[in-house]
Amino acid sequence: MNSSFCVVALAAVAVIAGALVPFQAGSNAELGRALGHPLWATLVSLMVSILVVIPIALAMQAAPPVIRHLPAWAWLGGVAGAIYVSSALILVPRVGATSFMVCVIAGQLIASLLLDYHGWMNLPVRELSMGRVLGVALVLAGMVTVLWFSPTNTPPRQSAGQVVTGNVSS
Repeated sequence: MNSSFCVVALAAVAVIAGALVPFQAGSNAELGRALGHPLWATLVSLMVSILVVIPIALAMQAAPPVIRHLPAWAWLGGVAGAIYVSSALILVPRVGATSFMVCVIAGQLIASLLLDYHGWMNLPVRELSMGRVLGVALVLAGMVTVLWFSPTNTPPRQSAGQVVTGNVSS
């Protein structure tokens, strides 16, 4: 397979996965409202993730994991996931999906530059280049622009058959 095609295909999958994240944040925010507290919604959301992953792992005949010898930092992904989901549940209704996601992306890129540069978590070391730093700086400028021009909260739009309940506060 052509190397550039592979990069484009992988990038397309990453873009699609990224496009799902705001929907996750929005649906989890509604889950938080429905369940009465963001932490219950976090728990339910992560349980649904487990229910989705287990059958896929079984269908792919993935070997059972050996977790005895994992470094302590290997568990950080689960902690980070819980913090992310809880943060989305709390913040998206207050700041909006776009403002939340642009801040998330900015944080991800800053942390990614550090992970690449230092090779933390057994990742290969990747030197900082002017292009990569400039790209992240442009995203940060975009974040500031989005936040600066974000509108104040307005009630949700009603779609056919939808009843809007609750208060929308700024």
